[in-house]
Amino acid sequence: MTVISNDKSGPRLGLAVALRVTRTAVERNRIRRIIRESFRLHQHTLPAVDVVVSARANARGASAQTLRGSLAALWRQVSERCALSPSS
Repeated sequence: MTVISNDKSGPRLGLAVALRVTRTAVERNRIRRIIRESFRLHQHTLPAVDVVVSARANARGASAQTLRGSLAALWRQVSERCALSPSS
């Protein structure tokens, strides 16, 4: 994950789900949908940052519930780090 502050009014999301994560487009799209939905539900807690999420190979076998839990922890971590950062 990469986080960079932006000059826009709110947070923005970038996704990277590589072919090496999973060979099937169906599975890559499932992972993307879960990430986008999680971002949509948590974006009100995030400052104005650009977040790029790169899926890892272990996301392939994970359940949607597990991915959502990991992403919720990730969004909390981004919020806390940006709140502590003097540049934001």
